[in-house]
Amino acid sequence: QVRLVESGGGLVQAGGSLRLSCAASGSIFSINVMGWYRQAPGKQRELVATITSGGTTTYADSVKGRFTISRDNANAKNTVYLQMNNLKPEDTAVYYCNAGGIITTSFSPTSSAWGQGTQVTVSS
Repeated sequence: QVRLVESGGGLVQAGGSLRLSCAASGSIFSINVMGWYRQAPGKQRELVATITSGGTTTYADSVKGRFTISRDNANAKNTVYLQMNNLKPEDTAVYYCNAGGIITTSFSPTSSAWGQGTQVTVSS
């Protein structure tokens, strides 16, 4: 079983910055892709950014140039970060961490995992 725990959300003024962290734990041999998604009230969950184990990144157009995703695979940490700069009120949402392409320590694939979510609120 894989568990994801997020931290770093909060309240910030427009133009400010926050850094989200997500640590994966459990019987993990490897995780191919880790990413961040967000869901604003009344809206569907949407992709924010992803990063592969090799470091390839993708970003939603709305956050390009403002958000940076990074990942620490050393010592089996499997931790992903999201540095968010120049935040806007429209970035307000619950941010969820996701892990996909997981191989367990028994060398079996398992379904993707989601964190519990962390609230990010940007005031104007």
